[in-house]
Amino acid sequence: MHSTKDEFRDPDNDSVNIAVVGCGYWGPNLVRNLCSTSGCTVKLICDTDTARLEHLRAVYPRVDTTNHFDEVVSREDIAATVIATPVRLHYDMAKRLLEAEKHVFVEKPLAPSVEECQDLIQTADTRHLTLMVGHTFLYSPTVRRIKDIIERGDLGNIQYISSRRLNLGLFQKDINVAWDLAPHDISILLYVLGEMPTGVNCQGKAHITPGIEDVTNMTLTYRNGMFATIQSSWLDPCKVRDMTFVGDKRMLVYDDMEPLEKVKIYDKRVEVPPHYDTFAEFQYSYHYGDVYSPFVKQVESLKFECQHFVDCIKSGETPISGGRDGLQVVQVLTAAAESLRLEGARVEIGKLATVEA
Repeated sequence: MHSTKDEFRDPDNDSVNIAVVGCGYWGPNLVRNLCSTSGCTVKLICDTDTARLEHLRAVYPRVDTTNHFDEVVSREDIAATVIATPVRLHYDMAKRLLEAEKHVFVEKPLAPSVEECQDLIQTADTRHLTLMVGHTFLYSPTVRRIKDIIERGDLGNIQYISSRRLNLGLFQKDINVAWDLAPHDISILLYVLGEMPTGVNCQGKAHITPGIEDVTNMTLTYRNGMFATIQSSWLDPCKVRDMTFVGDKRMLVYDDMEPLEKVKIYDKRVEVPPHYDTFAEFQYSYHYGDVYSPFVKQVESLKFECQHFVDCIKSGETPISGGRDGLQVVQVLTAAAESLRLEGARVEIGKLATVEA
């Protein structure tokens, strides 16, 4: 069962000693937030880049640093580890850490394959350890507000959703743009809608690095006939982060690039006349109402995410973005990769496998 707490407070005063592995692009943000997280202490930072470690040592002089992952695994004073490395390393590192009886937080996606995700979940469950995935947007007050708006029925029945996550770079070497950017959109859809899609179509193109698509278009279909599109690109001149939710009563636009009014609700819809005898009598009715932006207090989502990881370690609760949530995202990505190989053909998404504790 997921935690439904709106505040992520530490339940007691015991400090959890944490190591952070990987301090390239995203790792330093994790270190910064963990250093200000209640109930934990960052004890060790691990990275292969010595110059990077020297910089972090200057910023955090009380934190130990190492080039050797084996030290993270073997140190008995480390209770939990955060992994922010290239995706190809996620499974092996997380597996070793779980087997060393350490709680694990893995940046998205959880692992390169469904089978590896399942193995990590089972390993964590067997040892009663917390396994959490870095789906940061699930800790965003804006996304949580959108979920509440949809669940209250303010938009009516959702007809379709359009999502765009575009920018110039950062080009990855081991995964394509769908595996890099789409996990954000997929995790938001899973969280907000509360259900898995049934199938996926995906097309894309590799313009810069052969074999690694830098532009993809994904379509997810659902049992009730609704569908969602996800456009991902490393090859766009403008940074775009938006989602449009179209309901039969109202429409909602979420623009994460907006500094304040990230959510706008449009009282707009199209109504079809219930009865008509001839085509000449058939006319659509367009409803144009007000546009309003609900107030959402903006805080750094990563801060909530880090606090939630520590809280779940202490309480034993299942994280909002736990291992099974990470598995679902990888199931969608795996189906999308197969559709991409089949030049856009629809691929059915298998049901979430049962993982025995």
